[in-house]
Amino acid sequence: NTSFKDFKTWTLEKTNNGPSPSLGEAHAGNDATVVRKVYFKNGQSRVDGKYPIGTIIVKHSTNPAGTVNEITGMVKRGNGFNPTTGDWEWFMLNEDGTIMLDGGKEVRGGASLMGGMCNGCHGKAAANDFTFSK
Repeated sequence: NTSFKDFKTWTLEKTNNGPSPSLGEAHAGNDATVVRKVYFKNGQSRVDGKYPIGTIIVKHSTNPAGTVNEITGMVKRGNGFNPTTGDWEWFMLNEDGTIMLDGGKEVRGGASLMGGMCNGCHGKAAANDFTFSK
């Protein structure tokens, strides 16, 4: 799958520095040194309050010490894929944009990914089509 390839060349929509208590442990939310960069493929924006099917977003969380290097992605699927959170699918990614593997299986999903952790947090942003950055 090449959906996330070259994500660092996409439109950088937002950079967040330091702790974000609302994130908790997600995206290194408790780390005072973390930098979170959010990229949107093709600079996609909402249309009538919702992102179009096929919208792809990547968040890359790092820190200067190199102890944080987390890359997560989300894709707008539509068609009732994950209705609890606007049909988004969540991903854990490798540095090259490939989908991370765990036990030979891709780390991805809708409501089931990591016990629904993604749905739980992103549910707080329902008014922004379940996104926080734009």
